[in-house]
Order: sequence, then structure tokens, then C-alpha cells
Amino acid sequence: MADVRFLSNAIAEFYRSHSSELIDSYSDTCLRRVWKAQRFSWWMTQIFHRFPGEVPFDQRRQLAELDYVATSTAAATALAENYAGLPME
Repeated sequence: MADVRFLSNAIAEFYRSHSSELIDSYSDTCLRRVWKAQRFSWWMTQIFHRFPGEVPFDQRRQLAELDYVATSTAAATALAENYAGLPME
């Protein structure tokens, strides 16, 4: 949905002002958001799932990450912002 919004804004701006600035930056804009979503997805996956070959260190690190999210306002805020959806830039 974010890509559609960015593209529709870029097309509208092009026809409104004949500026191709938003169209030219469309891929970079969308890819920044996509990679942020990928980073969050991997972060959530690695703190909530066990993987083959994990050692006790990995499991303790996972528990420490969960504890940090549960006890830190900053971490909880970051989780909520990413889970609810990154801001539309």
C-alpha cells in the first residue's frame, strides 16, 4: 500500500507541476521503507523463534532481547511503531 501511495503522489505531482522529482526518487523512497520492514521482520523472527543449531548463548541473547522490549519504554515504542506500520514519508 505504501508503494501505491508514493507512486500515486509522484504521478499526481508530475501532472500537476510537470516535475519528475518524486517519480525519479520513487524507487529509493520505497526501497528505504522495504528494507526497514525487512529488518523489523527479521528482528521479530529471531526473537520469537528457535533455529536449528542454536547454542545456549543464542537462547540467552534471545531472552535478553525480550526482556529489553518488556522493560524499556524506548524498545516498546520502537516495536509498536514498526508493528503498527512505519510512518509514511
